Amino acid sequence: MRGLRRWWNDTAGGLPATFWYLWSGLLINRAGAFAMLFLSLYLTAARGASASLAGLVVGAYGAGGAAGTLLGGVLADRWGRRSTLLAAHLAAAGLMVALAFSEHLVVIAVLAALVGVVHSMPSPAFVAAIVDVVPEARRSRAFNLQFWAFNLGMAVASLLAGVLAEASFLALFLVDAAATLAAAVVIALKVPETLTRRPVTLRAVAGRRPGLHTALTDRTFLTFVGLTFLLAVLTMQTSTIMPLAMRDDGLRPTAYGLVVALGGALIVAGQLFVPRLIEPYRKSTVLAVSTGLMALGFGALTLADGLPLYLGAAVVWTVGQMLAAPPNAQINADLAPPELRARYQSVFYLTFPAASFVAPALGGLSLQHLGERHWLVVGALGLVAAAGHLLAGPARERRVAALQAAAEQARTVPAAR
Repeated sequence: MRGLRRWWNDTAGGLPATFWYLWSGLLINRAGAFAMLFLSLYLTAARGASASLAGLVVGAYGAGGAAGTLLGGVLADRWGRRSTLLAAHLAAAGLMVALAFSEHLVVIAVLAALVGVVHSMPSPAFVAAIVDVVPEARRSRAFNLQFWAFNLGMAVASLLAGVLAEASFLALFLVDAAATLAAAVVIALKVPETLTRRPVTLRAVAGRRPGLHTALTDRTFLTFVGLTFLLAVLTMQTSTIMPLAMRDDGLRPTAYGLVVALGGALIVAGQLFVPRLIEPYRKSTVLAVSTGLMALGFGALTLADGLPLYLGAAVVWTVGQMLAAPPNAQINADLAPPELRARYQSVFYLTFPAASFVAPALGGLSLQHLGERHWLVVGALGLVAAAGHLLAGPARERRVAALQAAAEQARTVPAAR
């Protein structure tokens, strides 16, 4: 019993109530976010769209997501975390209902782009709010729980989506809207505004006030974003290129489903044990090891020609993803000046839509011309990222120390006056 209590304390202890309400809202949101998973099928089966037109509409959703990420970051810093979350969730619920009853493909395309905007807006606000309320010493476990909730919610969404899609596409969209509205209710009733007037740690440069451009010209931060982009390119292989490679090896779609399900099961079952495992080590070391494991897992697919090897490789790269999630999120939070917290988050989150474009576009070309050697290239990218984290780690640590010192000085100077 003592061991269980100690594990719980290491995993989830000391986190404020506001975090748990944010966490609950995120879990409900993700568990109900299943309609867009079947958007292309809905367009072709129910609305008579061609495969190419369906692809354009899904692409519009992705483009909206990139814009929504930046918009959400700016609004969360200027307007407030709670206000941004509520506006995005309420708008998403309304747009989902409109999408359910729309018949014209042009209208559906416009609505899909708008849904992409409001679906991506909450991400920077969620993370910024978590950083606002969770003490620095406990943020690693908070981000670990956030990653776990996200994957658990997506697993639930995948199961529910298939059932609802077979029953009724209308139900698929309406239940999605209801879940989004439920998350909004939790936020409205239980989550206070976490944005407060903070000491300014950045000064205007060349007459320009700190803003989104600050994050886009921050070399230390952009180096970290670039390394995260490489990690995202590796992660995207599982949903973009790996299915093609498995098909070329004569494996059925059910085999791909097993590999994906194994990864999700490992995260749900094991992610809560990660904080205690990585706590004694420097974040740059953990990221180097985790990215190295991902490189090893994907590189091993060069030799894979049957389901057992694919499953074994999936275990390796999934463990890498699990180890990477908490320090990756915490470094991102640590590098952001408090007054630009959500804007930095929005730039960070752009790595994922960028990777979702680059991974299939270049990966398909690579697989076509290199065959199984494509996985050696992917493994090499992972090793480059691992080395990059080791090299960039000291500079990041100096930057975080400088930000902390500036924030402390900004707090003590007014007190002295």
